[in-house]
Amino acid sequence: MTLVQLEVFVSLAELKSFTLTAKQLAVSQSAISHALKALEQQWRVQLFYRNNNEVELTAIGLELAVYAREMLNISRALKQKIADTQGFKSGKISIGSFGASSSNVILPLIMEKFSALYPDVDILIEEGSDSQIKQWIAERKIDVGFVVLPEEHFDYYPLIEDTFVALIPKSIPLSKQRYVNLHELVEYPFLMTTAGSQPYIENLFQQKQLTPKIQGYFSQILSIVHMVNNQVGVSIVADLALDHHLLQHYTELVKLPLEPHVKRSIALAVKNKHQISPLIQEFIKIAQSI
Repeated sequence: MTLVQLEVFVSLAELKSFTLTAKQLAVSQSAISHALKALEQQWRVQLFYRNNNEVELTAIGLELAVYAREMLNISRALKQKIADTQGFKSGKISIGSFGASSSNVILPLIMEKFSALYPDVDILIEEGSDSQIKQWIAERKIDVGFVVLPEEHFDYYPLIEDTFVALIPKSIPLSKQRYVNLHELVEYPFLMTTAGSQPYIENLFQQKQLTPKIQGYFSQILSIVHMVNNQVGVSIVADLALDHHLLQHYTELVKLPLEPHVKRSIALAVKNKHQISPLIQEFIKIAQSI
């Protein structure tokens, strides 16, 4: 078993295509097939179901892929640690981001500072839901990911507190208030986000035993802003998810705090803090300094 074979195995598991895997690893498809066949013979298991150029992990293949990712991650951390002791700051890191709050606000600030200090480091960003980020961390598909606390399964590093706010059309009386509460919001059509904040917003209403009048579900924060600005309904969003410069152009809505205030804590999480590379340590250090 070699690291090259493990890299082929993991890449093929993620891409599910010999063609795409060969392109990503810059080798021939026959080389991919040869490495996979050798690995299956060594382990005496079938890792994939094959359908021409497409593949799908078997049950045992799905389990072994988790360990293969861990081995590759440890190997990468080892190489980066050696490079770090020799004064080189190069390598590759992968980051999981859960949407507008982290992708639009926090991550750009971190990357600007990090890239200035380590221009030779390749950064890959994977964007997904909260649950996807946690799954990717557990499977070591990413090195580090943004999560919302509390978090019991991973080692984490707190970054920032975010506040939930209400978006209100100017045409309704609520817009004249200093703040709004959930009891008032259920009287109007509600625009629900399907991004990372959805479970938290739904839980807010459940805790008060309230049921909002859902007018629609939206994956993009900008769609919600458009809808509220056009007087379609009200909404609750994470304040960090809003582009406040862009919001100035939407003159028919107001942003109001909730009463009582509702906050969430955002952190960076890793599977095991004792196994992260020097570059990830530096990335986290920079993130906490922003």
